[in-house]
Amino acid sequence: MLMRSHVRERIVSELRLEERMRIEQVVLPHVDAAFNLAHWLVRGRADAEEIAQEALMRASRLRGFQGESPRAWVLQIVRNACYTWLEKNRPMELNIEFDEELHMQVSATPETLAIVGDGRGRLILALETLPPRLREALVLRELEGCSYKEIAAITSIPVGAIMTSLSRARRYLHSVLANSSQGACP
Repeated sequence: MLMRSHVRERIVSELRLEERMRIEQVVLPHVDAAFNLAHWLVRGRADAEEIAQEALMRASRLRGFQGESPRAWVLQIVRNACYTWLEKNRPMELNIEFDEELHMQVSATPETLAIVGDGRGRLILALETLPPRLREALVLRELEGCSYKEIAAITSIPVGAIMTSLSRARRYLHSVLANSSQGACP
């Protein structure tokens, strides 16, 4: 919530009254979702805050949203900003394709053993090991409650491909969580 109030103040202070009203209705309700998506994609709080804030500022400067859902429009802008940042700062991450054999391998380190001690830690660790494109689909569907249609609009990927990505991501998470609860780690 701290980030939301800071971003709200910055955006609103730079706009005229009629623009402020429009932004308060279209962009600001989605600040938390924007940060959450950015955080899961770039996996760093400071970077996510910076990316989300810049993306929300960009959205506030555009004239109206496109499509059926203002949330999908805002999250698409944030997603694109995240992938631009990843291409610049971590290009190798974007080239990782999901390989079931590779991603299903289990390796135990002292750090992963400590993290998997609690269920939430196990889930976070498992989510972070997913390639960004699978992680984003899962975060948008399960954490942000987006419909398949909204995810397709946000990612510019067909609904069928979204469903496939979600299935693969869920299967992977199930496998990792089942293994970690039996004493193995992702």
